[in-house]
Amino acid sequence: MHHANHFYGHAHVLAEYCGLNPDDPPRIDGYLQHGWNVVDGLGAGTPYVSGRPIFVWSEQTRRRARSMGRRYATVVGAPFLYLREMASRAAPPGAEPEKREGTIYYPFHGWEGQHIAGDHQRLIDEIIETEDGPVTFCLYWHEYQDERTRRRYEKAGRVICHGYRGLRWRDTDTKFLHNQLGELRRHRRVASNRLSSAVLYGASVGCEPAVYGDPMHLAGEETTIAQRIRRQWPELHGKFPDPSAAVESALAELGADVLASPDELRVTLGWAA
Repeated sequence: MHHANHFYGHAHVLAEYCGLNPDDPPRIDGYLQHGWNVVDGLGAGTPYVSGRPIFVWSEQTRRRARSMGRRYATVVGAPFLYLREMASRAAPPGAEPEKREGTIYYPFHGWEGQHIAGDHQRLIDEIIETEDGPVTFCLYWHEYQDERTRRRYEKAGRVICHGYRGLRWRDTDTKFLHNQLGELRRHRRVASNRLSSAVLYGASVGCEPAVYGDPMHLAGEETTIAQRIRRQWPELHGKFPDPSAAVESALAELGADVLASPDELRVTLGWAA
């Protein structure tokens, strides 16, 4: 399977949902979308073998993929939602929901191929001024390992990292999404300075979503894409957007209405015996 299928433990979550060994997921017969994006579901620069299936999160992404010549795009929904389903089934009957408090904020991040540029302190100041409760800053591993950046956030609140995404099948924190789900359910709000998977995930599990603050930028980034996102999804932007409209949009982007049964997913991913 393409190594990006293992990012964030996605293949492991889907294997568990399908009743297979989550510690050793089978090979996925194609490319699995590993993060929210506004193109064809593949990560930037992902080498694509013509004719191979792409498993995307939503119908919107499938349509974009087809418009870009990716004829074999299939909608399966976000792996995070399958984890949400499993967690809901595992909850004891009548269990009280965990008390929510404060905001979890995800600053826009870089990765191995691109570093981020922006004023972290200005962003921190705006967050503290805006939020009316305790703030948890969740840094991506790339910024978390930068001691100077991490300490700046530590002066303003609690700082966490969900784990390492993984690269070429190595060092993947297969509980990344589990860690993220647990943290999101402890917070009343989820926010970021860019619309991202984390904001959509938070909205899907009951957080009030918001997108505000200096959007920062990546080295060599095409800034028109970020501008387009703000124009196309205004209901998710702002310090206090209307929660109902924001959540409805987030669920659509994650493919909440198209989740497959375990049997269906096994067939789709090429895992049927």
